[in-house]
Amino acid sequence: MARDDFTCSHPLRVRWSEVDMQKIVFNGNYLNYFDVAVAEYWRAIGIPYPQGYVDRYSNDVYLRKATVDYLGSARYDEMLDVLVRVARLGRTSMTFAFEIWCVAPVPSGKPLVTAEFVYVNADPETMTPAPLPEALRELINKYERLAPA
Repeated sequence: MARDDFTCSHPLRVRWSEVDMQKIVFNGNYLNYFDVAVAEYWRAIGIPYPQGYVDRYSNDVYLRKATVDYLGSARYDEMLDVLVRVARLGRTSMTFAFEIWCVAPVPSGKPLVTAEFVYVNADPETMTPAPLPEALRELINKYERLAPA
């Protein structure tokens, strides 16, 4: 995926508490960065999570799978750009794609970390999968630069 394929980005600065003994961001912290980016994505399409989604659609989304590829390392006080997009819309699931780039003090020139999260839309009472709402599909397709597969 090209960097320009992402419509949503969230800047963040690496904080001291996120760095490990090797003086790089501890691997588990990238999952937090991705989670923050997903929240920003929901805001960007006009559905702040969780209230906007749960209240509007009477469903919720649950993380089913997370895949992370570590290609480089971020360090304390670097400025990162966390990119997020919906890459795929299934019948009951959606796949978010992520890239993290260092933008300062020295731009990385390639992603440091990439990831995919698969969320399943479900009825929160029965925890059974439910079709993604058509209105949500429309919002996502309208927002994305590339239509999700």
